[in-house]
Amino acid sequence: MPEISVPTRGRTLDHAAKVYDLLEPLFLLGKQAEYDHDILRLLELKENDRVLDLGCGTGVLTRMIAERLDAHKGGISIGIDAAAQMIKVARKKRETPTCRFEIAAAENLPFENGSFNSIVSSLFFHHVPIDLKKKALTEAYRVLKPGGRLIIADMHTPSTFMGWLVSHISRYFFMQPQIGENIRGVMPTVIREADFTAPEPVATYFGYITLFLSRKP
Repeated sequence: MPEISVPTRGRTLDHAAKVYDLLEPLFLLGKQAEYDHDILRLLELKENDRVLDLGCGTGVLTRMIAERLDAHKGGISIGIDAAAQMIKVARKKRETPTCRFEIAAAENLPFENGSFNSIVSSLFFHHVPIDLKKKALTEAYRVLKPGGRLIIADMHTPSTFMGWLVSHISRYFFMQPQIGENIRGVMPTVIREADFTAPEPVATYFGYITLFLSRKP
């Protein structure tokens, strides 16, 4: 029996799974490598780390993390996405002994408390409404070990005119009020409300994507 997507009120991208690896670099204007390496740098990975990637899509970042881990030492990178077609592509193209993918919604994670050293999320939170943002972050807090890192790269308050233009056009073109929440600047508040430390804005890309670093105390 084929696996099915997990019901969620967040927006899933099953329809784009087969072309996602072609589209994402275009959306990031050819700077995907720089963007992903900034995330990897902030993780400060050890070979035995367990890392969770929320809303992993086809697993590009999940696999990049996995390549720095050692399965014999317990290291693993796990990507979750509610879209079954995304996970199907990720498993086919990127699964390894240190890289695993599961169909799951970020607001209901199938993992035990304190399971991970770090949690990352890249361009996921602008796809879910604010109540699910809060639930996903509460779940992230639950499964993260004390002292663990939370790294989120997502749409945020625009810092340039072009960033303002692109983000507002995206909000109405894609009919996503969730984007409107992000560009109003809700992410730092919902991260803090989930009991993480105040998120540090580490970098900004294209005038509307911000990379945040926080921790579980």
